Amino acid sequence: MSYQVTIEPTGETIDVEEGQTILQAALRQGVWLPFACGHGTCATCKVQVLDGEVDVGAASPFALMDMERDEGKVLACCATVQSDATIEADIEVDPDFAGHPVEDYDASVIAIESLSPTIKGVRLRLDRPMAFQAGQYVNLELPGIDGSRAFSLANPPGRPDEVELHVRLVEGGAATGYIHDRLRVGDRLRLSGPYGQFFVRASQPGDLIFIAGGSGLSSPQSMILDLLARGDTRRITLFQGARNVAELYNRELFERLAAEHANFSYVPALSQATDDPSWQGFKGFVHDAAKAHFDGRFSDHKAYLCGPPPMIDAAISTLMQGRLFERDIFMERFYSAADGAVETTRSALFKRI
Repeated sequence: MSYQVTIEPTGETIDVEEGQTILQAALRQGVWLPFACGHGTCATCKVQVLDGEVDVGAASPFALMDMERDEGKVLACCATVQSDATIEADIEVDPDFAGHPVEDYDASVIAIESLSPTIKGVRLRLDRPMAFQAGQYVNLELPGIDGSRAFSLANPPGRPDEVELHVRLVEGGAATGYIHDRLRVGDRLRLSGPYGQFFVRASQPGDLIFIAGGSGLSSPQSMILDLLARGDTRRITLFQGARNVAELYNRELFERLAAEHANFSYVPALSQATDDPSWQGFKGFVHDAAKAHFDGRFSDHKAYLCGPPPMIDAAISTLMQGRLFERDIFMERFYSAADGAVETTRSALFKRI
C-alpha cells in the first residue's frame, strides 16, 4: 500500500510505500529534501506536517523535542505515513540540481590501489549506468557490517558505468578497515545513489576555487574532471592539502591537467613539511595557501570545500575575510567514526554554513 505526500512550498507529490520513510521515498523519486545524518540525530531533515497521519519513528528526543512533536514536526529520515499527507520543508529550489533519483546497484570490484599510506582507491563496475552530478556520493554496503557508509564519487559523470572511491583508513572504523584489509578484486557489493547537494552551480558566474583535504579530494576531482571535459572556460584553481608528500596523492594527475589546460591551476600544500628540504611547494595549511595565492582577496569567485571539519572551518573564515559570502561557498564536511558522535550546530547568521 502506498500514500501520496505533497511537499510544500514546491507542491511536488511523491508516493510513499507503507513502512518507507518520507526521505527515502523523496530521494528515490528525484525530489530533494534537506538531510545530513539520515538516522534521526541531527535534525537537518525536520519538516512540518500540515495534514495527514504521520508517525515520527525513531527520532532522537534531542533532535525532535516533545514540544516540536506536539506542534506536528517530524524528521523526514525517520517518519512514515499512515495516510495521504502534506508536509512543509525548508527547500530552496536550485536550478542547477539535476534531481537524479536514488537507485540500488550491484557492483563488482575491478581495481584496488594504494593512493597513499592511508588512502585506498577503489573502482567498482556497476550492473548498469548511474546518472549523477559531479560531487555527489553513494552509500556502500559491506559484508558483515551494519548499515551503509557514504563515499564521494571521484569519477566524472562521463564514466557512469563505474564508481571510483577514495577511502581513508580510520582507526577503529569497521567499514574502512574492511576496505583496506579484506576487500579484494572480484568481490561483489551493493550500493545506492546518487545522494547530496554538493555540485558545481553552473548557472552562477565567477571563477572557481576548490579546497580539498585528505580523501576529500574525491569530490573536487570529479567536479574538475567534469568541468574540463565539458570545456568550461572559467578559471579553476585547486588547493590540495596533505600532511606530507606521501599523503599528497594524485599529484601527477593534477600537474598534468594544469599543463594541458590554460584555465586550470594546481596548488598543493603540506602542513608538516617545514623540515623537508626536498619540498619546494607551499609549506603550511591549505587555507593559508589559498590566501597567499590570491593575496587574501577572493571576490568574484565561487568556492567549493571538501575535507575534515577543522579544514572546512578554517577555509570558511579565510574566504569570508577575503570578501566571499555564504552564497559563494559550498561545502562537504567529512565526518568519520573517529569523530565520534558529532553534534552539528548552525550559525545564527547563516542558513547553509
